[in-house]
Amino acid sequence: MEIELLPPSAEAAVIERVTGLVNQVYAESEKGLWQGSTDRTSVDEITGFVAAGEIAVAFVGGDLAGSVRIQRLDDATGEFGMLAADPARRGLGIGRELVRFAEQVSRAAGCREMQLELLVPRAWTHPSKQFLAEWYGRLGYRVTHRADLAEDHPHLAPSLATPCDFLIYRKDLG
Repeated sequence: MEIELLPPSAEAAVIERVTGLVNQVYAESEKGLWQGSTDRTSVDEITGFVAAGEIAVAFVGGDLAGSVRIQRLDDATGEFGMLAADPARRGLGIGRELVRFAEQVSRAAGCREMQLELLVPRAWTHPSKQFLAEWYGRLGYRVTHRADLAEDHPHLAPSLATPCDFLIYRKDLG
């Protein structure tokens, strides 16, 4: 497995594949949270993240196997999001290696802490979200804050099919 930050000169076809993978993974992992079919991202958004140096990709045998967005929140905190591993390659450790890569990039940039957000329904347990919560815990992440999606992202709230919160997870990178 090879993991690298996509250069700003990344080919449009690669950006389209990353966008498709993220939307495919999120369509399944957020099923029932949104009204209708709400894509997680767009080619334009991913293009902007690539231009900013924020998208890392994993390749297995030359094929796109996963991606993650890595950004800096402040002087001490990095964040990863839009983590997506090819469902056909589940169990190969692609997600774990992408998280490890995101932590390394953030640590090298001087960050002492890593953050992620997990959208969860308030009134019921979503199997994918439960799996991710347990998985992030095994990777050393702990919930530090619960945020109301409607308050923090009011433009998204009307698209929700069920009330949801963001769980904010953090991990010390020291």
